Amino acid sequence: MALSELKSGALVSLQELHPSSPFFKEGASLRIVGKLHEYSVETALATVVDGDATLKVDTQHLRDLSFRVGSVYQFIGELLIQPDNKGVLQARVGRNVDGIDLNLYHQSLLLVRRFQDDHLKN
Repeated sequence: MALSELKSGALVSLQELHPSSPFFKEGASLRIVGKLHEYSVETALATVVDGDATLKVDTQHLRDLSFRVGSVYQFIGELLIQPDNKGVLQARVGRNVDGIDLNLYHQSLLLVRRFQDDHLKN
């Protein structure tokens, strides 16, 4: 049995995850950050928010991670597109990142993209 290659999670903000986004693809490997809005132990589904954007995160494969509503988490995983055209991130990595400045995080994300674009052109 051949092992599939794990891809690094592309840095995206929750605002960028909408059906017309280039990141909104079945199986896309993504890294997201958001504040935990709700969590269900029974279904292992978390809902994270950032501003007015939300995303469901399936956490069934995560171990030794405790969830607290109001805390900020970073997840890396693959995006699954549901029949209603909503995305669910199947998390393979998760960590609490309380203390992160989300505004500064978004600014650094823009700078990283600008840097990558400049270097890909050259």
